[in-house]
Amino acid sequence: MPNAQNELDLGMPDREVIATDVVLLRRHADTALLLPLVRQLIAIAPLRHLATPGGGSMSVAMSNCGRWGWHSDERGYRYVERDPLSGQPWPAMPGEFAALAARAAALAGFADFAPDCCLINLYKVGTQMGTHRDHDELDMRHPIVSVSLGMPAAFAWYGASRSGKPTVLRLEDGDVLVWGGSARAGYHGVRKIREQQHPGLGATRFNLTFRRAR
Repeated sequence: MPNAQNELDLGMPDREVIATDVVLLRRHADTALLLPLVRQLIAIAPLRHLATPGGGSMSVAMSNCGRWGWHSDERGYRYVERDPLSGQPWPAMPGEFAALAARAAALAGFADFAPDCCLINLYKVGTQMGTHRDHDELDMRHPIVSVSLGMPAAFAWYGASRSGKPTVLRLEDGDVLVWGGSARAGYHGVRKIREQQHPGLGATRFNLTFRRAR
C-alpha cells in the first residue's frame, strides 16, 4: 500500500481563490496513488444508487469510508456508522486519504482538519449532482474537501443562495476544492457530465468528499 507521506511530497499546488473561504488547489491529488485505494474500498463497500426522500434515485453511484458514512433514503439524509447493504462498519479511511484532506484544508486556510467520513461518488456520462448544500454535519466549523479524479466536470458554486448565476469551474483530474468558514453551507452542484476521456479512467470520474460528520 502506498505511503501516506508520498501525498505530502507533491509540493505547492496552484492556488485559486474562487470566493471568500472557497479555494481551488489545482493538480494537488495524485490519481495514481489514490485510485487503487478507491478500488479496494468499493470492493468492500460497493457503489450504490441511493434513494432520495422524494422517492427518486440519485444518478451518481456512491459509497463511503471512515467511521461514518452519508446515507439517503425515504427517511431523509443522515450519517450512519454501518453500511446498510452489509450491516458492517464502513471500511477504514486510508492514511493517504486523511493526509491529503488535512494538507489541502491547511493550504486553504483551515488548519487541523481530521475527517471522519469520505464520500466516494462515481460519475458516468449523463450523471449530475443537483444544487444542494452540505449541512447534515453536527459541527459546521470543519471544512469540506472535494477531490476530483478522472474526466473533467463542470462544478457550479452558488454560495449563500441557490438562485442567481453561479461561478462555474472546470474541475480536472487531481484538482482539490475546499470550502469552509463563511462559505461552509454554500450551495453547489455538478452539471451533467459530458462525454470526455481520461487516460487512466476513460469516461469515468470519481469524487472524494471529505467531511467531519461528528
